[in-house]
Amino acid sequence: MNSGSDPASVLAALERAQDAFEMVGRGRMEFEEGISADSDWKTQLTKACRLLEVVDTLQSQDGYYTAVIEVCFGAIERSIEAYALSMTNDTLQDFQDHQFSYERAHQIGLFEKETAQQMKALYSENRTESYYGGGRPTEEQAEAMTELAIAVHQFAVSQIREGGVCLCD
Repeated sequence: MNSGSDPASVLAALERAQDAFEMVGRGRMEFEEGISADSDWKTQLTKACRLLEVVDTLQSQDGYYTAVIEVCFGAIERSIEAYALSMTNDTLQDFQDHQFSYERAHQIGLFEKETAQQMKALYSENRTESYYGGGRPTEEQAEAMTELAIAVHQFAVSQIREGGVCLCD
């Protein structure tokens, strides 16, 4: 099916989204508050903080288990990435594969090998099923992922030499 038969509303929305991400000729951009632009590690760390804030908001609304789980995995990855970017010569381009964060967490000494492998397995076995599969996420799963995301974030923040960046404090 070519775009000639696609709905005009979809095509217009797609074009607007593409233009929005190109950020060309838009004048002064209004960026999300709280996301640091000082350095890549600070950007990733403050994104993790904001994602955890979203988790808290979703949890207070009850029943958004799929979204909570998805956002928690994002917060975990951003937290690990922030640590890696602040403590090594890694670049954002190194983290294009979601599972790489978990592998890197052990390689750089943030977590023991078994812990990193378990987190990677949790991601590969459950995030995919929760998001793409036919499984129906539960309240217990959402709460457990929230606890894990907060624990990983707090630990990563405590290991970064430069403090005062986390928005969660």
